[in-house]
Amino acid sequence: MASTDSKTTEDPGSIEAGLDALETSVSGRPPLRQTLREKILPPVIAIAVVLVVWQGLISLKIVDDPAKLPSPGAVWAEVEDAWLKGTLLDYIWTSVSRGLFGFALALVIGTPLGLLVARVKFVRAAIGPILSGLQSLPSVAWVPAAVIWLGLKPEMMYAVILLGAVPSIANGLVSGVDQVPPLILRAGRTLGATGLRGTWHIVMPAALPGYVAGLKQGWAFSWRSLMAAEIIAQAPDLGVGLGQLLEVGRTNSSMATVFLAILLILFVGIAIDLLIFSPLERWVLRTRGLLVKS
Repeated sequence: MASTDSKTTEDPGSIEAGLDALETSVSGRPPLRQTLREKILPPVIAIAVVLVVWQGLISLKIVDDPAKLPSPGAVWAEVEDAWLKGTLLDYIWTSVSRGLFGFALALVIGTPLGLLVARVKFVRAAIGPILSGLQSLPSVAWVPAAVIWLGLKPEMMYAVILLGAVPSIANGLVSGVDQVPPLILRAGRTLGATGLRGTWHIVMPAALPGYVAGLKQGWAFSWRSLMAAEIIAQAPDLGVGLGQLLEVGRTNSSMATVFLAILLILFVGIAIDLLIFSPLERWVLRTRGLLVKS
């Protein structure tokens, strides 16, 4: 009996110690070698494979017309030329600054709109289908109307961005609120969290996963809308962004410039996702115990 009692009294401590050790190992930072192997090496290999296949199409004469497919060296020459002229960063910053500012405006408008649609039945019945329809409407369809309404001004591009991003952000928040368990809402009301206080302290934290997904999709729509506006609407007052650079390459029949613009657009999209939305998604999942570090 004594041995049994001692085991009984020792087991909880050993379990607690094991859990503490597990928590310590989980929260520790992975070694640099593991980070390089799991995070950096795979995309580097993918890029290398794409470059090899790309150059192979040129070297093996599978595509022997530079007007259709320029070599990686020709595209790199365009990068060097734009860098030496001091225009490469200007192209990127012109589009990125527009995109981020337009997305910030969409965030300010889409968040309260999404809460209103999610929490008020009449508003959802009236506006919900319109938001879904606007989300499915291609952003390029708004460019001619925005040009007529606002002219060839930066405001025109921001209008196109808003029309493309606000529905995605609002619908993402509506989806997140719909997935909040009713028990959490009732518990919040019982504790006195009603009205704006309940929205801020109960609804928004509980709906955060859906909201973040809506933000990510909203940025994608913002970036696409901006590129469509820059390609179609061009004027000296608008400057030269990545969309304008793409259209300049098409006008001059320079596939190297076209490929440069496409790669820069792709690079900015990946960079924004890696620097902003991926860490935000990991933080949300980690705070809910859905993601652990190995």
